[in-house]
Amino acid sequence: MAELDKNDGSMDATPNVTDVVAVDAADETAAVAAIEAPVERGEPILQVRNLVKHFPLSQGILFKRQVGAVKAVDGVSFDLYQGETLGIVGESGCGKSTVARLLMALETATSGEVFYKGQDITRLSGRALKAVRRNIQMVFQDPYTSLNPRMTVGDIIGEPFDIHPEVAPKGDRRAKVQELLDVVGLNPEYINRYPHQFSGGQRQRIGIARGLALNPEIIICDEPVSALDVSVQAQVINLMEKLQDEFNLSYVFIAHDLSIVRHISDRVGVMYLGKMAEIGTDAEIYDHPTHPYTQALLSAVPVPDPEARERGERIILTGDVPSPANPPSGCRFRTRCWKAQDKCSTELPLLAVPERFKGSDSPAAHESACHFAEEKDIVGAAS
Repeated sequence: MAELDKNDGSMDATPNVTDVVAVDAADETAAVAAIEAPVERGEPILQVRNLVKHFPLSQGILFKRQVGAVKAVDGVSFDLYQGETLGIVGESGCGKSTVARLLMALETATSGEVFYKGQDITRLSGRALKAVRRNIQMVFQDPYTSLNPRMTVGDIIGEPFDIHPEVAPKGDRRAKVQELLDVVGLNPEYINRYPHQFSGGQRQRIGIARGLALNPEIIICDEPVSALDVSVQAQVINLMEKLQDEFNLSYVFIAHDLSIVRHISDRVGVMYLGKMAEIGTDAEIYDHPTHPYTQALLSAVPVPDPEARERGERIILTGDVPSPANPPSGCRFRTRCWKAQDKCSTELPLLAVPERFKGSDSPAAHESACHFAEEKDIVGAAS
């Protein structure tokens, strides 16, 4: 596969999912060896298949019984390619953060598979799972609560070395921590300070430094700039892009801000109520959306040009978001969709290239989970 580059259009032919080449390791040592094996740039490094996470709802005090389940994630599939950034957007409660925690094995999946270099991490344990967690790190949403207020910055960033001493021997740890502080744009002399002595942007840089400590291949970014000022957001995003090139990282970038997601992402997935509604390159999603939910999201983006704003069509969704404990039958968006027909309530739309666009060179020929997908121009979506 050609080397990825946002500016040369090589992402246009990148499929959402490819065939999984599962590695059947004979023992734990073989599994660790497979996890440590390098992956060529542009090849799949993380492959998610039919990922499901249901949180049980119970009733009763002494004799609890399950009466239902919150279907937070309900059949999500995608690939992350080495060296790319996959953005995931959607409104609050759609399951983005749960996907992030499942990819990190912080939550146990109800069903489905997450393959990292051919190894299903949902089935790993012991040294193999420890090796995966070293190579997949996370930057959390809140830059304050994700840092231990009782620990100094040096202890926070250096703590991963206690779990993985092979990365940095004891005598080299202080120098390694200071080097990481310098990499993320902080003064290495801040090593003995505490989190409360930093601003929000500086704390997020500390979180990024901690994520980089073990030389990972993938970083899961769960809304890493949503709590920051606009100017600080730009600094952190630019830092992350610089580090991606420098350390050859792959990102799963979760955010609400559509402009930030477009700026940093090679491909974008749109989630709604636990499912992937549409996925494609940034140009396909923002300039040629085919799913009604994506079109409604993009139409809500403020347009700075008054004339363009007058020409644009604002799509106002009616009704409330359904409960994930009792989602609608068929298409989950049908209760708020202006295109909904009888078919939408009986048949679940598959995430696939719409029939009308199959085999064409149209940028609308990307995967969309809608029975009546059609391209729609959204004024301001490209900004």
